[in-house]
Amino acid sequence: MLFWLEALGVSKLIREAYGALISAERWFWQQRRVEYEELLMFIKDGIQCVQNFAGIIDKSTPHLYISALPFSPSKSILARSLSDTFRGIAQVAVGQQGDWPRSQQVLQGHASAVWSVAFSPNGRHIVSGSLDKTIQLWDAQTGGQVGNLQGHTGSVNSVAFSPDGRHIVSGSLDKTIRLWDAQTGGQVGNPLQGHTKEVDSVAFSPDGRHIVSGSLDKTIQLWDAQTGRRVGKPLQGHTDSVLSVAFSPDGRHIVSGSLDKTIQLWDAQTGGQVGKPLEGNTGPVWSVSFSPDGRHIVSCSGDHMIRLWDVQICGWVGNALQEKAENSFSTTLSPVHSPYSAAHVFQNAHSFFSGMSEDLIHFQNDGWIVGPDMQLLLWVPPSYNRFLYTSQTHLVIPRGHPEIDLSKMAHGFAWNDCYTPISKDN
Repeated sequence: MLFWLEALGVSKLIREAYGALISAERWFWQQRRVEYEELLMFIKDGIQCVQNFAGIIDKSTPHLYISALPFSPSKSILARSLSDTFRGIAQVAVGQQGDWPRSQQVLQGHASAVWSVAFSPNGRHIVSGSLDKTIQLWDAQTGGQVGNLQGHTGSVNSVAFSPDGRHIVSGSLDKTIRLWDAQTGGQVGNPLQGHTKEVDSVAFSPDGRHIVSGSLDKTIQLWDAQTGRRVGKPLQGHTDSVLSVAFSPDGRHIVSGSLDKTIQLWDAQTGGQVGKPLEGNTGPVWSVSFSPDGRHIVSCSGDHMIRLWDVQICGWVGNALQEKAENSFSTTLSPVHSPYSAAHVFQNAHSFFSGMSEDLIHFQNDGWIVGPDMQLLLWVPPSYNRFLYTSQTHLVIPRGHPEIDLSKMAHGFAWNDCYTPISKDN
């Protein structure tokens, strides 16, 4: 399998590997034959390998061997089966992970905070909106940047794909909504203008014909996605900023969450409010969403709660789900650190850096260790590079963090020495 992945990498077709392996997995699973069970496990392992390392293979194919194999988990069937033939690679001497990590890729390219992300309907692309005023389009398989959409003059607060994946809608601090061609990255038509303050949330209707937006001006606006014209009058009822909006699956209703601590349901055809505001939150309602069957609404709030609401009776379903964090944003307890620190020590690092000045070796935030001329020496996965110490660090107290042994690692122009053919006598 590794040689097949290498061929795809050299051909710049590595993004096709995931789909091919998924198809193979589905076919063998449908056969339901005992003799295929081991092969199925091998294919599943290959899928995990592609999900974690497709980006570095696409950037530099030799790192399929130099970086992917060393950092594959100890339970990886693929890595275990090749350990005898690839001896000239880095080794995780201490703290090797047992299984594939849940965090698979880190996409870097924005110059400031990222406020909104969304998958394309076919799952092949990701769109992101940032405080840096740009929208970035990413390949979901490789993590590579495939588009940089510029035009907003303020922070991009919200992004979404159209149901057919052909367009992207964005809402911004500059009070405008913009429509983009997902293929070319070009702006479609003129900006949609009508809000008097920043736009905090945007969403497409299920049929792709309309766009809904929520704003700091306390209103919700409905737009024609084809003409860019506003449909009807603004939906008014909230007494503070509208932070989140969403369509019901059948497109007949709109739900909104607000800084005024309430959730409101609207008729998408008439713009009228449906029932009374849903009350019970004691903090701002940051996000709202419909269930796939349209029968329930889920909301999260600054009061640490996630609430489930019955659309038919407009009331709570069961108890609120409490999040024991300071707010409803994702939180991770971690020590304060600088981007130049590391959670592992490189053993025998001086032999790795022989012939080069150590101050010319750079540990980038995206996990790459690069040489004086930006040579890609080694890539460290996100699950290992939470911190990164330079080779000048001689001792870390306490020990126990992952440590990497580079004493046998072939790199640079000699990278192919990592492969050791098995003798026919064995």
